[in-house]
Amino acid sequence: MTITAQEKAQDKARTLIEALPHMQRYDEETVVIKYGGHAMGDEQAARDFARDVVLLEQTAINPVVVHGGGPQIQAMLSKLGIKSEFAAGLRITDEKTIEIVEMVLAGSINKQIVGYINAAGGKAIGLCGKDGNMVQARKVTRTVVDPDSNIEKVVDLGFVGDPDKVDTTILNQVIGRDMIPVLAPVATSATGGTFNVNADTFAGAIAGALKAKRLLLLTDVPGVLDKSKSLIQDLSVAEARRLIANGTISGGMIPKVETCIYALDQGVEGVVIMDGKVPHAVLLELLTDHGVGTLMHR
Repeated sequence: MTITAQEKAQDKARTLIEALPHMQRYDEETVVIKYGGHAMGDEQAARDFARDVVLLEQTAINPVVVHGGGPQIQAMLSKLGIKSEFAAGLRITDEKTIEIVEMVLAGSINKQIVGYINAAGGKAIGLCGKDGNMVQARKVTRTVVDPDSNIEKVVDLGFVGDPDKVDTTILNQVIGRDMIPVLAPVATSATGGTFNVNADTFAGAIAGALKAKRLLLLTDVPGVLDKSKSLIQDLSVAEARRLIANGTISGGMIPKVETCIYALDQGVEGVVIMDGKVPHAVLLELLTDHGVGTLMHR
């Protein structure tokens, strides 16, 4: 049976009508989107993401994009012959490395995303945590267990920081004025230096300071999985802590979930861990009944 042009148009109209209550729910609300993972490396996926963000802005939702850039940083370090080491899941960032991190994150990646959003009809503004003293960070300390001696030791991660203070003055001037902030997770120190901040952690701090309606963490996995590797679609803070304690949530998912808990404690209504490789994942989560990923709530 052949579908006519009118029937196709009616299907599109039904889709828009179904999205209406979701648009109303997020009307004039702020949504922080952490954009990272392998989807960033694919130009078409990046352009699709940019269009999705512009669509949100056009429906009176206020998107704030925070991006990562680990693979791109690694590629540049390799190109320059700078060896990169990791400890406790974080990049050890010495003086040479922090220069490259800032150049790649606040420079090339940030402006590329800004360009894609602007090409899609938006008005993006590229910023980092140093602009307007937006994010002041403190030096991170981590401990690791020596495999030989089984003794815990403190690791010096160099110029790696955790957000300490967030000043939303600049963001408040931008949000709600047809502009889309695109933030690189580079922060300032109390003395004006530079800190590399994990993008998830940075996004959580921004979302908390803005009291965002939603924080979306776009990753390379479907969300939080149970022990049978099935997606957990709905997760309370208490249940998340229990799953961390019994080992169901482990490895790199632990800091993501801890970021979610922090953001919720700061007043964010809901946080979603979702697969950024799913086409139009952001729109599916915010503007449909089904959503994608794991929704965490208080």
